[in-house]
Amino acid sequence: MKKILLVALLVGGHLMAQNNASPCKILSKINALIQQEHVHPKPVDDSLSVFIFDNLINDLDSGRNLFYKSEYDSLSKNYRLQIDNLVQKEDCQFIATFEDIYQKALLRNKLLLEKLNKDSLNFNTADTIRMYKKAFPVYMTEKEFEKIWRKKIRFDVLNEVAASSKNLDSIRINLKSLTNYYKEIAIQNELCKISAQLKKKSTISEKVYGFFCTYFDPHTNYFSVNSKSNFVSSLSKEKLSLGFLVSLNEKNQIIIDDIDPNGPAFKNGKLKKGDQIISIANEQETLKVTCASLEEIGDLIVSDANKIITLTIKRKGEKNFSVTLEKEVLKDEQNSVYSYLVEDKNKIGYIKIPSFYSNFESNDKSGCAEDVGTEIVKLQNDDIDGLVIDLMDNGGGSMEEAIKLAGLFVHHGPISIVVDKSQKQQIIQDPYRGYLYKGPVIILVNGNTASASEFFATILQDYNRAMVIGSSTLGKATMQTILPTDSNEENFVKVTINKFYRITGKSHQSIGVLPDVQVPVLYESIIQKERDYPTAFKNDVLPTSIPFTPYVKNKLIHHLTKNSQKRVTASSYFNNVVSMNKRIDELIKNPKTIIPMQIETVFEEQKLVTTLWESINSFKDESISLNVKNSSFNESLLKVYPSERAFKETQILALKNNHYLNEAIQIINDYFVLK
Repeated sequence: MKKILLVALLVGGHLMAQNNASPCKILSKINALIQQEHVHPKPVDDSLSVFIFDNLINDLDSGRNLFYKSEYDSLSKNYRLQIDNLVQKEDCQFIATFEDIYQKALLRNKLLLEKLNKDSLNFNTADTIRMYKKAFPVYMTEKEFEKIWRKKIRFDVLNEVAASSKNLDSIRINLKSLTNYYKEIAIQNELCKISAQLKKKSTISEKVYGFFCTYFDPHTNYFSVNSKSNFVSSLSKEKLSLGFLVSLNEKNQIIIDDIDPNGPAFKNGKLKKGDQIISIANEQETLKVTCASLEEIGDLIVSDANKIITLTIKRKGEKNFSVTLEKEVLKDEQNSVYSYLVEDKNKIGYIKIPSFYSNFESNDKSGCAEDVGTEIVKLQNDDIDGLVIDLMDNGGGSMEEAIKLAGLFVHHGPISIVVDKSQKQQIIQDPYRGYLYKGPVIILVNGNTASASEFFATILQDYNRAMVIGSSTLGKATMQTILPTDSNEENFVKVTINKFYRITGKSHQSIGVLPDVQVPVLYESIIQKERDYPTAFKNDVLPTSIPFTPYVKNKLIHHLTKNSQKRVTASSYFNNVVSMNKRIDELIKNPKTIIPMQIETVFEEQKLVTTLWESINSFKDESISLNVKNSSFNESLLKVYPSERAFKETQILALKNNHYLNEAIQIINDYFVLK
């Protein structure tokens, strides 16, 4: 130990100088790349400094219980308007200063929490706590430090106690023992989080790189080698996987939700659906679930760099046990196109496109468009009369795949206008002559439908080639590419290089694709949209449009829309969605700003949340029993691959009660009557 310390002291100054220079060199290269490639680069000035500084503070101290006001004021005075100048001078000492103050504050909190763990807390004190919806000023002084943390722990404990039972009288009777029990858990969880942060290598420099990029627009981002690999992998239908899916339960515990019968978790044989994951380890570190953020946990599980993972599992009635799994390349069923047949008055094909995936790093050019084409051929073998394409929750992906997919439905002609940094307009043409499918098409969208999926939906909507139903989409009409900052290829930027417009000259940027039929969607008002990001591009319109010929007359679209809207307005299901959204809005968008810290009040607040959650869960179960089944071709495939039948049956069960699919079918039925 003494020898290591001596070496550190001897070389410390040299290492610090290298570390100070390195972030600035990376920032300089990031800026050079953005200025050269970005569709609308901004100058590096005081507004960038403010953006980076404010976002960094909010990220490090979102609860305002870490930094003293004096520390914030000092940082603000020295850096809030100076980061741009320091970066240009290649002086990034401010990053080390942030790291020092951050580490100091974490250690300070750790010592206080250890003290509070030994102290008794009075849960009968008449007091209140203030809630904030957005970031609020740093206000904590040295004198208020302990008071603020005592209040936070007391409130966290009361929340846990209130959630422990539905019987308030029982809670009152056992209040002392319950508060003692949950106080120790609450403090240990906070200490665990702090210890994890103290052990971690500094990430402040990477946060600065990230905020530097998102200053230019929300979709320009910094990637390390590992994060770039993870991002590209997420847009593929095959990836390294442990072979299971997880979900969060009402207690924010990570639960194994489903196990792939072809994956390593199933082959291992020790894991069961419903198991709780309490810690995750790779070959270098172990993360306790209660100590880490969901982002950190997700990175550890998903990262291609972590091929061997050890899970510690908690199962009711058994001792905790560990399972070590080695990832295998698996087909990602959740990120692969699939199709079903629905028999109503007409035969309707249904195709779900989870994302516009592509094999970016392979010579194999097959991707989403080819897979959709395959499913269309399968459905046409069953003589379908119409087609429903589900783009709900499709966050986009490859623009090349979206262009190819549009070509399967448009005979020929222009499909989009792309504008680059020089404002040069390029007209994108349908890549194929003719089309694979020419029957009626309905596209389902919601607030999470974004980017490439919006691009595809606008093309078919402008040509009257499809009707779009659902809620307004995200509103992203930009294209990105991933570029290395230099030849070393250790740092990358996903940079926005183009804006795209509809062939009418209009854009859905910031406003989203407006459906032909607005259908209420659960949670739609709280989904974050493009317009909610402070650096998002504003909506604009090109002064020119391109001649094209719609496939169906607007009069027919008008009648179909009118009939559909009548059904939606009269639907008890969709009226219940509207009612449920109002309750969600009231709870989330308009929370009580001041809450008395008494068990009765906290219990009532918990009851509101629990009741709403139970209502949502029971509400989703409303049955309409659509006649959904496998296409003849896919049914024959299941005889060859019987292990996939259970997964298919789960999908069919969900679709049987899909009210959006039901309304799409009614529109297609109307189409044949009106036509």
